[in-house]
Amino acid sequence: MGNLIRSKRFWLIAPAVLYIGFFMAVPLGQMAYVSILERGDYGAVNWGVFSFDAYASFLFERDLMDNLMFNTDYLQIFARSFGLSAMTMVFALVLGFPTAFYISMQPQARRNFLIFLVTIPFWTNILVRNYAWMLLLRNGGLIDNGLAWLGYESGGLDILYTPYAVSIGLTYTYLPFMVLPIYASLEKLDHRLIEAAFDLGADKWRAMTRVILPLAAPGIAAGCILVFIPCLGAYVTPELLGGGKFMMIANLIGSQFGAARNWPFGAALGFVLLAFVLLSMMIYAMKFKSLPEEKL
Repeated sequence: MGNLIRSKRFWLIAPAVLYIGFFMAVPLGQMAYVSILERGDYGAVNWGVFSFDAYASFLFERDLMDNLMFNTDYLQIFARSFGLSAMTMVFALVLGFPTAFYISMQPQARRNFLIFLVTIPFWTNILVRNYAWMLLLRNGGLIDNGLAWLGYESGGLDILYTPYAVSIGLTYTYLPFMVLPIYASLEKLDHRLIEAAFDLGADKWRAMTRVILPLAAPGIAAGCILVFIPCLGAYVTPELLGGGKFMMIANLIGSQFGAARNWPFGAALGFVLLAFVLLSMMIYAMKFKSLPEEKL
């Protein structure tokens, strides 16, 4: 009987395993192979010639005497990417938590409509959304003219092509990924716990910090990861709203596979980014691992 159950489980998950294996494991394996090859004289790679120079190039470069020197250029790009991603995550959390909390407090029929509104940005291509933000944020754009019409002479917003413009665009793009996990946690919240907190003398702030936030913590953590990790790999938004002035990790990887034709280094950068992503996921799994049913 046990063998039969295991056999059924195997055949049920086999299609998903094959799909993931073909479309994820095989490309990752190919990228791993390319990352340890030697760069060709005219770009691409020398197949079969192995070298770890691509990984060494992340931290070191060679001077005119062919000596290795510590190079912080790529570390600065990674630091900028992490900083912008963290800024976007904070903005999305500040906007997303009140939104999710408000939706969770509404009647069921209205909740569905509000969730529907949250998902509307997904209907539009990300390229179109970023061009729309360019029209909004540029000097003489809709926001600048609106402030002038209200009597605020800003002298030009000067936001476009800055890290703030990139963060605004990323926040708008990934805000639903913050709202939906937090809403999923708050929707299951037993409101009798909040009433009990008020009965025991807690004010609104204590009820929020002692009851609601701890119970919503898994959703908040999931939302932060779902915003932070895609921001690290964002390509279109930094390119358009940053004007190419603020290169992020994805732009650097794209340039290595494109203009620079340094495929091993581009593949190595991709695996360095993947290592950071896996580290974040491991931290989340260790912090918010599911509890056994008997402990719930």
